Amino acid sequence: MPMVVGVVAGVAVAAVLVLIGLFKLMWRVAEPNEALIISGSKHRTEGLEEGMGFRIVTGRGTLVMPGVQAVRKLSLDLNETELHVDCVTHQGIPLKVRGVVIFKVGDDFVSIANAARRFLDQQKLMSERVHNVFAGHLRSIVGGLTVEDMIRDREKLTGQTRAACGTEMEKLGLIVDSLQIHEIEDPTGYIQNLAMPHAAAVQRDARIAQAEANRLATEAEQQSFARMAEATRDSEILQAGYQAERDKATAKARQAGPLAEAGARQEVVVQETRVAELEAHRREQQLQADVRKPADAAAYETRTLAEADRDARISSAQAQAQETELAAAAEATRVKAAAGAEAEATKARGEAAAQATRATGEAEAAAARARGLAEAESAKARGLAEAEAIKARAAALAENQEAVVAQQLAENWPEIVKAGASAFGNVDNMVLLNGADGMADLFAKALTMGGTGLGLARQLLASMDRNGQAPQDASALNGQVQKVPVDDK
Repeated sequence: MPMVVGVVAGVAVAAVLVLIGLFKLMWRVAEPNEALIISGSKHRTEGLEEGMGFRIVTGRGTLVMPGVQAVRKLSLDLNETELHVDCVTHQGIPLKVRGVVIFKVGDDFVSIANAARRFLDQQKLMSERVHNVFAGHLRSIVGGLTVEDMIRDREKLTGQTRAACGTEMEKLGLIVDSLQIHEIEDPTGYIQNLAMPHAAAVQRDARIAQAEANRLATEAEQQSFARMAEATRDSEILQAGYQAERDKATAKARQAGPLAEAGARQEVVVQETRVAELEAHRREQQLQADVRKPADAAAYETRTLAEADRDARISSAQAQAQETELAAAAEATRVKAAAGAEAEATKARGEAAAQATRATGEAEAAAARARGLAEAESAKARGLAEAEAIKARAAALAENQEAVVAQQLAENWPEIVKAGASAFGNVDNMVLLNGADGMADLFAKALTMGGTGLGLARQLLASMDRNGQAPQDASALNGQVQKVPVDDK
């Protein structure tokens, strides 16, 4: 019994395995991009003629009887064929049309059945057949068009070609997904010549636009250069102004030293003047104390000499002080004028060379004028000093003629004595009587000659006072004194 059960189970398993093998052998599945064409038995398919003799399966599986039915596949993939067609237009112009046609077998059973009848065993020749269909219709359509129509409205050419080929493609079971005209070649150059006027106009407009752009660019560059020059000018003007301020400060600092030195020199001159005044006053007091008491004439003479010397030194000191002050002022004016001229010249370098030259000339003229003024002031100061000295001498002479005469006589006393002694120059032998008394009498006569010269000087001074003139110097008096006659006795 157990053996029977085992045999039955083995037979059942073997039967199941055989059934599975037979099912796999009989079952066929259509891929999404293909159609199964099953022939060998009579079938009825919706939309097709009755008794077509084959069955179409797409997108599903089906059972096929091995040995009774045959199964073949028809590709539903896209196909492509390139168009290279030589055409002649309505104008008789030869053209070469380049394009591409993308097509496939239709998805409906009618299209699949038509394609299966024509291309099931010749699917590789499908592109060549389609190319021939489109080439013929394309030549016919291009022959009714002009070159201008083809260039301006390619969509019209494409539409007419698709419409003309539609019926034939439907009979072949094919549908056109895309038809594109890529290029229209013109061996005769008609299209190129047709485009020349427009190209020339475009080139003309381009050249005009380029010229206008160049003009605008040039104007912009010139404006930019002008702004750069203006900015440079403003910068140079500012730099010149700053440089002028620096130069002015430097000139002031440089001028401070000479001004301080001039002030110190002026103070020294003032102190020296005071010392001279004190010295003159001291000498005057000393002369009054030491000389006037023994002899009024000698004291008055010494005092007068001291006063005259003091006045001369004071006048000289004042003239020197004024000259120093005027020289300092002239130097300050010159430095200021030079600083101003340098500032003007520095400022003018940024504006114009002509203005710089003019500023330099004005600065030099100002400096020359300042030097002339300084020299004039100096000469004026010297003249005033000399005039003051002459005036002081004239005042002293008017105030005390005897003192002046005494001063002149004292200064020229050796010459006077020499002139008096010249009376004895021709005497070879001199006999003195009365011994010492005779010698004293001789010297008394010589002194009398000096007194006579003193009287003569007084007369000359008196006559000059009556004429309103003062003696220029003591040489005239000396000459008069020297011409006093000497008694040979």
